[in-house]
Amino acid sequence: MPDSWSRSDVDDLAARYRTQIESLMSQEAKKRIAENIDVREDRRLLDLDIIDIVTSSSEDAVPALMARLGDVRAALIGHGGALVIHDHSISNDGEGAESLSLVIDLDGACVSCGAAPGTLKGIQDDLLADPKISRVRFNRGMLDWFTEIQRDFVLEHGGVTFA
Repeated sequence: MPDSWSRSDVDDLAARYRTQIESLMSQEAKKRIAENIDVREDRRLLDLDIIDIVTSSSEDAVPALMARLGDVRAALIGHGGALVIHDHSISNDGEGAESLSLVIDLDGACVSCGAAPGTLKGIQDDLLADPKISRVRFNRGMLDWFTEIQRDFVLEHGGVTFA
């Protein structure tokens, strides 16, 4: 870095780089997802009532959750990971509207992946975009998979909660 650069120059360059990288990563994720999913099946899964599907323990429950994921879905698909519904409950907002609270585990290659803390945040954010899902937590047992550094990081900076 040249001596003439100010802190704001460095911050601006980092922000521009981050924006470009995020865009490229999102394009690549969408491409990978498109290569691995059946669009009609995804549409069918998205049309299902997620509360009914999860509470009935339907075989469509996990695929319906996966269909609700954005770019993080590419990481799960590409790395052999999967969601597991550990627990769920239904909340009522007092006006009769129900919503789903989930406790999720990861399975497959995600169990030992060093990127799992970022994956958790992506899963949480994508699922919470569905208005029928009000809360996403992760099974506390997942913390045993992480190294001490990963565990400390995800607990302090991961932006997710464990139950």
